[in-house]
Amino acid sequence: MRVDSAERQIADKARRVIAFQVVAAVLVAAGFYAAKGAWEAQSALYGGFISMFAAVLLRRGVQRAAAQAAERDPKQVMATLYLGAVQRFVLVLALFGLGLAVFKLAPLATVAGFGAAQLVYLMGMSGVR
Repeated sequence: MRVDSAERQIADKARRVIAFQVVAAVLVAAGFYAAKGAWEAQSALYGGFISMFAAVLLRRGVQRAAAQAAERDPKQVMATLYLGAVQRFVLVLALFGLGLAVFKLAPLATVAGFGAAQLVYLMGMSGVR
């Protein structure tokens, strides 16, 4: 029963943090829109999207590992978490490559959007207000 409660708290916290990431990405995009134009704003939103997508994948991976914890060996659960980390890392690199090389997004705006959303994620999940 306690595991379900802890899992629910983590999921609720992650959902709130992702909502704050959306706000941060929109604010950065608004700044780029005011300073540089629509393309840079779209680039910043894309960068924020990359961070939010990685956060959603992390949330799903933790939920999956928590569900496995009761029925599997702890080493298998840790392997699931490590595999999820590798997948997120590769996904972030691939999405940056897609955005910068294929879509020709503005690099500074893309990285700024990602960085702002990632900073909000780190602050939110560590408990900083």
